[in-house]
Amino acid sequence: MADYQHILVERAGSVVRITMNRPARRNSLSGDHLAELLDAFRAAGASDATGIVLAAEGPVFSAGHDFGDVSSRDLGGVRDLLRLCTDLMRTIESVPQVVIARVHGLATAAGCQLVASCDLAVAAESAGFALPGGKGGWFCHTPAVPVARSIGRKRLMEMVLTGDVVDAHTAEQWGMVNQVVPDTELDKAVDELLRRATRGSAASKALGKQTIYAQLDRPEADAYAIALEVMAAASQLPGAKEGMAAFLEKRSPVWPD
Repeated sequence: MADYQHILVERAGSVVRITMNRPARRNSLSGDHLAELLDAFRAAGASDATGIVLAAEGPVFSAGHDFGDVSSRDLGGVRDLLRLCTDLMRTIESVPQVVIARVHGLATAAGCQLVASCDLAVAAESAGFALPGGKGGWFCHTPAVPVARSIGRKRLMEMVLTGDVVDAHTAEQWGMVNQVVPDTELDKAVDELLRRATRGSAASKALGKQTIYAQLDRPEADAYAIALEVMAAASQLPGAKEGMAAFLEKRSPVWPD
């Protein structure tokens, strides 16, 4: 694994763990921090890992964009920063691995965007989520994009207009996270959900994840057109053939990938 200034990357078995490590800056997302995260996700995505955990050191998951960095940039510079951030979010969605956010403390603005961009999320009871631009001077336009695809319109508007913190249990009710656990059980819950989410054929799951994101929010006819062709092609994958054969033969499957 590469050496980074702002993040830690470790691999244990089939899981890559990417940990934001700027606790003194509340894991705020400077350009350098975003670039390191993007590089780490691209490297993990190109590996044979089956799962990726996004975590953070310190009392806060991520406070969002680093205003010290943002305020030093002109319009073109801020546009470049937001493009870099968008590349990271879309990479998280596009890598073939299951990506799960391990959330403790506050996840605000682009930090909340990170959680919403992950496939799955487990939150500690200490976690809180906010899009605080609505009560400040810089509205959370880009963070709202993935959050809008996780929660309903009225709840999204409450978050972006008030900027208030949503506690972990409310975030679970709204669909932003999969489950909430005591802080002491966070790692155990993340490991267990990732175990269940990565079983089966890795190739089949990777294709499935990418197809889900491709058809989300499209008109139903378009979504079916995409899903139909991919599902037909996927029936010829070795994993699909083994899964069906095992079912018909009443035995446990032996996955080829």
